[in-house]
Amino acid sequence: MTIDARLDMATAQVLRRAMGAGNAPAKLAQALHYGVVPGGARIRPTILLSVAMACGDDRPALSDAGAVALELIHCASLVHDDLPCFDNADTRRGKPTVHRAFSEPLAVLTGDSLIVLAFDVLAEAGGKDADRALQMIRVLSRRTGMPDGICAGQGWESEAQVNLSAYHRAKTGALFIAATQMGALAAGQDAEPWQELGGRIGEAFQVADDLRDALYDADTLGKPAGQDAAHDRPNAVTSLGVQGAIRRLSDILGGAIASIPSCPGEAMLADMVRRYAERMTPVAPVLHRAEMRA
Repeated sequence: MTIDARLDMATAQVLRRAMGAGNAPAKLAQALHYGVVPGGARIRPTILLSVAMACGDDRPALSDAGAVALELIHCASLVHDDLPCFDNADTRRGKPTVHRAFSEPLAVLTGDSLIVLAFDVLAEAGGKDADRALQMIRVLSRRTGMPDGICAGQGWESEAQVNLSAYHRAKTGALFIAATQMGALAAGQDAEPWQELGGRIGEAFQVADDLRDALYDADTLGKPAGQDAAHDRPNAVTSLGVQGAIRRLSDILGGAIASIPSCPGEAMLADMVRRYAERMTPVAPVLHRAEMRA
């Protein structure tokens, strides 16, 4: 079974249970489904499953649960990020944001419900291997809250002075670190050696996102463009310039491949990083647009 098929099946099972089969508030159930399906690129859970497979994947049900839990946390963060108190975004993934489609109160409840559901999924999957599941829960909680998680990343935006590296590490890198470490833990491996890979991938995606936000339009992105400038947020393009951000991106990706721990699927993971680099980091289009604007 492919990674996409595993994610589709596991996510559908979790959502069916979470929506309450007619015994829960109908609008909130619809908003919950709307906030998750259809998914985006699902990069984080794909990385988690790829690492688990590279390490042996001897508990596939636990790996699947970890992947779904991670994606639910990511989706929750998007629902909350889009709220008027943060980005006040009208679109996400090419459709109205949850608060536009269902109301602000339901969007807050949707994000909250997705966070709780993520940890419930992992707790339920821990019946056959409680130790691994508990370690995965700890990693996910740490990379979601304070002081090292995506909540900390959002919190940096309220500070007068921002450490760009720490901001990127928390805002974007946190869930990529969770992806690599949870994948290793699901397969019975130590989490610590996998932190650097996750951090480097996360930083690369944040720099790429800064470039896209600065140089692409809303139709291309499927969400509002120019948000960093509009909200005066720290970003790589402001700090380094377009060319500097592109160079930084190349350096990070090279370091990511070099940081892959020794494992049976090491070559496969290196190829995965290269493919994601080509797919998700718009170096050639950004260069072209930068030249057009120069």
